[in-house]
Amino acid sequence: MITVVGAGTGTPLPPDALAGAELVVGGRRHLDAAPVPGGAARVVLGPLAPALDAIGTYVAEERPVVVLASGDPGFFGIVRVLAERFGAGLLDVRPGVSSVAGAFARLGLTWDDAVVVSAHGRDLRTAVNVCRARPKVAVLTGPGAGPAELGARLDGTGRVLVVVRALGDPERERVERVTPAEAAARDWGPAVSVVLCLDETRTPDGPRTVAGPGAGPARWALAEDAFAHRDSMITKFEVRALALARLGPRLGDLVWDVGAGSGSVAVECARLGAAVTAVEKTEDGAGRVRANARAHGVDVSVVHGTAPEALAGLDEPDAVFVGGGGRDLPAVVGVCAERARRTVVVAVAALDRVGPVREALTRAGLSCDGVLLQSSRLAPLPGDVTRLAAGNPVFLLWGDRLPARSEGGVQ
Repeated sequence: MITVVGAGTGTPLPPDALAGAELVVGGRRHLDAAPVPGGAARVVLGPLAPALDAIGTYVAEERPVVVLASGDPGFFGIVRVLAERFGAGLLDVRPGVSSVAGAFARLGLTWDDAVVVSAHGRDLRTAVNVCRARPKVAVLTGPGAGPAELGARLDGTGRVLVVVRALGDPERERVERVTPAEAAARDWGPAVSVVLCLDETRTPDGPRTVAGPGAGPARWALAEDAFAHRDSMITKFEVRALALARLGPRLGDLVWDVGAGSGSVAVECARLGAAVTAVEKTEDGAGRVRANARAHGVDVSVVHGTAPEALAGLDEPDAVFVGGGGRDLPAVVGVCAERARRTVVVAVAALDRVGPVREALTRAGLSCDGVLLQSSRLAPLPGDVTRLAAGNPVFLLWGDRLPARSEGGVQ
């Protein structure tokens, strides 16, 4: 049996946690603070491979092993690795308080409506996108992905960062509220374990006890009257439904909506969990996008400018939706296709632009497919009868880059 004990974060060790242990594995601070039996061997956790090999030797000889871990070892912790190597049935896990639970407790906040994302050993962009998309996020930090790096990427978003250092250490623990700019300007050292990112202007939806806090909305491809728009200049819900299916917006993604108009696609992607940047060339259009985002309780970053020039300083997107239809549409699509990590979806009303858009997608190395959408909606007529009212046909083209690039871990 391998006993895995959660230590630190203010959780005392169970009195019998190390009784009879012949091998004790853990971080140096945990080993120094624990009553390790005099005859037991010790392995300081650094690289995992030597520690796992040592544990394997003792397990093969049926000698008891204790692993000391931080907080709840089953929450982004060592339990996963141990179970994969030795089997879950061999583990006796005794969890402590997780760093996330401890951090929210220090602020007196609930966290059943929070999203947790790990940046430890993962691409920081996923954590950044989650922080942009959700009002209450806990980020587990790591080397090169700490408060300074996170703050630099979130500057200008209006978020508040709560940096929790040395959680559970009575002498070194610090809990500090800072702006992203303040976080970016400091050297936080190696002891940070969790950063809370809060949008205090928005209220989370509340706990999702069945599907979890990262679950999407109950409905999508909303009717046009769910958005403010000008003269019916809005992506119709039939087109939007397929566009969303091809974009695949999800928690941790960044989506561009280029030529956003009313921002209906941007808002729907944000409702589905993605961080979203909407690019709109008209000032009144940019205002409508902001208003529609507020009305639906989501955060959409709006760039007032003309593509492709306005795209130059934006973070690399996972997926891009391109609307509108000016003469420069193929050039805009080409820039988006070069930048997109996964998918570009383009709505085209004019037949003569379908070919150039396809060429722009394939020239950037994306596969290309598409469909002509023609729909007719039920419409009433006098005499309590119904007719079919045809909408304007729209080409929807998409290009995919496979395989998708690596992403971080989100819970």
